[in-house]
Amino acid sequence: MHQDWHGQGAPAPYPDPMTQIRARFLDRTTPPHIMTLVMMAGLQAMTMNIYLPALPRMADHFGTTYGLIQLSVAVFMATNAVLQIFIGPISDRYGRRPVVLIGIALFLLATLGVIYAPTLEAFLIMRAGQAAIVTAMVLSRAIVRDIAPPEEAGSMLAYVTMGMALVPMIAPTVGGLLTNLYGWESSFWVLFGVGVLLLMVVWFDLKETAPKSDVSLLGQIHNFPELITSKRFIGYTLSVTCASGAFFAYIGGAAYVGKTLFGLSEAKLGLYMGTPALGYFFGNFIAGRYSRRVGINRMILAGGIVATSGIFAALVFSVVGHSSVNIFFGAMVFLGLGNGMQIPNGLAGSMMVRPQLAGTAAGLGGSIMLAGGASISAFAGTLLGGSSGEIPLLFLMTLMSLAAIVAILSVMAREHRLGLA
Repeated sequence: MHQDWHGQGAPAPYPDPMTQIRARFLDRTTPPHIMTLVMMAGLQAMTMNIYLPALPRMADHFGTTYGLIQLSVAVFMATNAVLQIFIGPISDRYGRRPVVLIGIALFLLATLGVIYAPTLEAFLIMRAGQAAIVTAMVLSRAIVRDIAPPEEAGSMLAYVTMGMALVPMIAPTVGGLLTNLYGWESSFWVLFGVGVLLLMVVWFDLKETAPKSDVSLLGQIHNFPELITSKRFIGYTLSVTCASGAFFAYIGGAAYVGKTLFGLSEAKLGLYMGTPALGYFFGNFIAGRYSRRVGINRMILAGGIVATSGIFAALVFSVVGHSSVNIFFGAMVFLGLGNGMQIPNGLAGSMMVRPQLAGTAAGLGGSIMLAGGASISAFAGTLLGGSSGEIPLLFLMTLMSLAAIVAILSVMAREHRLGLA
């Protein structure tokens, strides 16, 4: 039986994904507007990358090294990963709306703490607190699964993340300009302002989309083995983890490569660092337009091939001594293009394995993805600084992208054996 769009009352058919665009904005009597879902997903991405061009200046402010201040990226992602373990089960138990509102409120408090942090240690603690915004990102995915049928969820997620891709495309550029004009704190003031706006939008637009479960929180967590023992869930999750791992490696090392190796200013660095988001936007468009026709598995595989080809080409140029700022960052457009095709479909696939555990799957899958991302980002930072330039970073990114291809091929083989293909 289908549940209605808000998870209560009489059953109703799932809407077509594009009907979300026609929902009345800031009207809780209609399904959540797609713009609300985009904002929920986008603030987490903005929080991760708007301040990246300021990292060298922040290292000077706190009297530390680039390697230590860069840990703020890994700290943020690692805390994201831990929180996602609990966000899914909590939202399946108590509903999406209250969890999102509490998460945004905690994010706002932590952002003020970041701005006024007196020491590096205090900054890193508050930076971890900012990870509370991951509730909005994770539950935007679960809400899509609540209101869209399984065969449409990958397409709708692609449309949501296509809009979200505009954020990392613009945010580093804005962060670089703000850092030049007003100092590193200005980027976090922007985050605070956007967080306040999101809190208001969610309050007035997002009605509950999932019924409250009678299963206890402990019972929800006990569902983890059902997911972890599913080879398809693990395959989809590893594919997304490795695909995004290539991007997280880029996040961990791009600021160093751009500023130290290529001598870019903060403003130019912010502009160049947005190149993967340009590709991601078009990759999401392709996924949204063609996933239903092509199938999510083949779309993921095609994305993996595109991403791997671009990164490997940049690696070859670097190895033969023809590296340049345009070749390095230009290759990242292909990384973003491939990720845009892979990630929304991989996430949708992981939530379809056990549809009744969509929130738990979104949280657990996201947790695994970000835990891997945090590790890869931190490791990428340690690879840089020697005479080999950007080559170790590109080699790591190539390996991660190849691993994503292997993972989705394993899912396709499994589904063929089960007669699901």
